[in-house]
Amino acid sequence: VQLQASGGGLVQAGGSLRLSCAASTSDFSINVLGWYRQAPGKGRDLVATITSGGSTNYADSVKGRFTISRDNAKNALSLQMNSLKPEDTAVYYCNVRGRTYYSGIYYGPNREYWGQGTQVTVSS
Repeated sequence: VQLQASGGGLVQAGGSLRLSCAASTSDFSINVLGWYRQAPGKGRDLVATITSGGSTNYADSVKGRFTISRDNAKNALSLQMNSLKPEDTAVYYCNVRGRTYYSGIYYGPNREYWGQGTQVTVSS
């Protein structure tokens, strides 16, 4: 599984950005896609996740401002970020979790993969 994230950049507070992540998979069934972020000197935190069925989960700090979406056919993930704040500044990572799957059978345990990260900087 390979993940390619894009869309980061520099924006003023109150502005918007849209992050995208393209997942290249082979014989892998994705269950959950998500975005995480890591600010300087801090750990990697959940931003939002979305399941194969479309159920979403958001960190309290981004609820009402960020929207996660996915295109199952394209294995693509997006994060629309509105009303950005300086505290949203971080490196954003896309993440996928799933299992090996071929010929109608699942194999092995759940696995997760990370993209390379894209920088989001919000100036005050």
